Amino acid sequence: MTDLPTGPTRAPFKIPSAASIVDMLRSGDIALATGVMGLIVILIVPMPPVLLDGLLAISIVFSVMILMTALFIQKPLEFSSFPTVLLIATMLRLGLNLATTRLILAEGHTGTAAAGHVIEAFGNFVMRGNFVIGVVVFSILVLVNFIVITKGSGRIAEVAARFSLDAMPGKQMAIDADLSAGLIDEDTAKKRRAELEGESAFFGNMDGASKFVRGDAIAGLIITFINVIAGIFIGMMQEGLSVSEAGNVYTLLTIGDGLVSQIPALIVSTAAGILVSKSGVTGSADKALSAQFTGYPRALGMSSAVMGLLAFLPGMPVVPFLLISGTVGYVAWRSARAKDERIADAELEATTKAPALPGGQGQADEQPITDSLKIDELKLELGYGLLSLVKEDENGSDRLTEQIKALRRQLATELGFVMPPVRILDNMQLEPNSYKVRIKEVEAGAGEIFANQLMVMDPYGNQIDLPGHHTTEPTFGLPATWIEPALRDEAELRGLSIIDPSTVISTHLTEVLKTNVADLLSYANVQSLLSGLPKEQQKLVEDIVPSLITVSGVQRVLQTLLNERISIRDLSTILEGVAEIAGNGRSVQTIAEHVRSRLARQLCAANLGPDGNLPLLTLGPQWERDFAEAMVGEGENRHLAMAPSRLQQFIGAVQSAYERAAQVGEIPVLITSPGIRSHVRSIVERFRPQTVVMSQNEVHPRIRLKTVGSV
Repeated sequence: MTDLPTGPTRAPFKIPSAASIVDMLRSGDIALATGVMGLIVILIVPMPPVLLDGLLAISIVFSVMILMTALFIQKPLEFSSFPTVLLIATMLRLGLNLATTRLILAEGHTGTAAAGHVIEAFGNFVMRGNFVIGVVVFSILVLVNFIVITKGSGRIAEVAARFSLDAMPGKQMAIDADLSAGLIDEDTAKKRRAELEGESAFFGNMDGASKFVRGDAIAGLIITFINVIAGIFIGMMQEGLSVSEAGNVYTLLTIGDGLVSQIPALIVSTAAGILVSKSGVTGSADKALSAQFTGYPRALGMSSAVMGLLAFLPGMPVVPFLLISGTVGYVAWRSARAKDERIADAELEATTKAPALPGGQGQADEQPITDSLKIDELKLELGYGLLSLVKEDENGSDRLTEQIKALRRQLATELGFVMPPVRILDNMQLEPNSYKVRIKEVEAGAGEIFANQLMVMDPYGNQIDLPGHHTTEPTFGLPATWIEPALRDEAELRGLSIIDPSTVISTHLTEVLKTNVADLLSYANVQSLLSGLPKEQQKLVEDIVPSLITVSGVQRVLQTLLNERISIRDLSTILEGVAEIAGNGRSVQTIAEHVRSRLARQLCAANLGPDGNLPLLTLGPQWERDFAEAMVGEGENRHLAMAPSRLQQFIGAVQSAYERAAQVGEIPVLITSPGIRSHVRSIVERFRPQTVVMSQNEVHPRIRLKTVGSV
């Protein structure tokens, strides 16, 4: 007797418990899938009248919930699932229509409660015993839903989708411009881009979803017509009812069924119309409407007067018109009073903020002569043609001022101290479209822009062939063209960079400030930075100031770093480097060179390439020897004494090396020995001021290096 082969044992089937089924239904995705499958079941399986009453009640409540949500949301994107909800609501009504049609045709001969008490109640309440009234009311509801609400909301959704898609490129560029100007950070830009994409997708979906409502209205008409004709035919031919009996019973059931389906459809259509027409309004519907209607008390007052006059026309009911006139007049009076109070509060606040006059008699005393000695550290002068750039909008701000505020925050983060405020004023001596940047009353930059035009530039530096005013970009000296705003779309299609006038000024101001940042670090700024250090670092300040170095000495060290655009934000590390080397006989340049080695990690991180490596351009051995031999003097008094012809050769060699690096897409730093770094930098900055010159001591040991050439 042989043993039969045995396979793997199968686990016995377990019937799921009631608790596990409840847990499954509590899951949102399982519940939604169950509900959608239930809609399909309604289309196939006959429903008893009791269950049908419950489903009809759910359909009515569901439509009311949709309408209330559309009324109370702040903006349309908060109900971005509306197209999906609309599809589910439409499928629910069509499924219930089919279920009620099955009951009406199969059980209509038994009486008016054949399809449930909800349909019977609607039919009796609306028809009042006269089926003609029911037919007229039903027809009016269908026409209102189909022709007025559905068609209007569909048209609004179509236009909103079209304009939203057309405006998307411009809005994307506006977000990129705000991000590049520092008005917003990367997270805010991502959020605004996501909202923009969601808005376009929403209105596109709403354009298609409006077809659901139109199809639902058409299907309701067809189903109603079929129910009446087929019901009377079945009642007479199969159930033996008379013409009047069949007409009364089946018409009541059919009209009741149509009303039960069309009233929720009308509610949902109204919600769709409110949602798509709310695209330009922020806030719930009641707040938006009340704020906008009561914002013009004169309009309400005129409406009240017209209603009062209508009340005294012959044959008019006096009480309703006078009651409405009095209500509207009261609202107009309250609105006017509230508006006057707001104006008075604003004037009082402005008066409170205004500086008090020293004379106290309403006459300003003559300003002292010493006030004329004060100078503005930063000043932006505009020609009268550019004054529109600082004109306040409805929010009380202007783009140029906001960009300058963002610029100061950005430079504070990058360089480590807060720039002085920029004073903006008009200068009638300038050309209308000119501006000047002054640092301590000395001109540091100037340019010409056109306030009502756009600057376009070719990313490859080529001249633009669009019609306009050809010029040179004031910051970097690249060819540019001022064009009319109407040519913006054509410029975008060509892939040109588009810059608005405010951004041109703020970009130029950024480069001017970075170039002259050392001159803006005052003695008071340094004192403020030292006093703002944490308590743990205050002991270090006490140890070195003034025993090893004065505050003025610290200021000069920091200015030396800022001259090469090195951030002084890590002030504690800088002071630690100063404490290590400062003392009698030490020059500021020597201290600064030592501090640079302490900031090696920061210096390398600021100049890393896209691949995470530090691109290097090394100084050849011959030039190292030439610079070392050209040094004269002793100790702290050493200086460079190289022949002018040799310096010209060095300048040409550096320029050629950087041109070769640029051809391979690299922006390397120039590496020298520590003893000659500062002298090499003093020469290079005259013809390449943005070139970074580092010594071998300033290369952090953990940084990956990539040599791209040699001088």
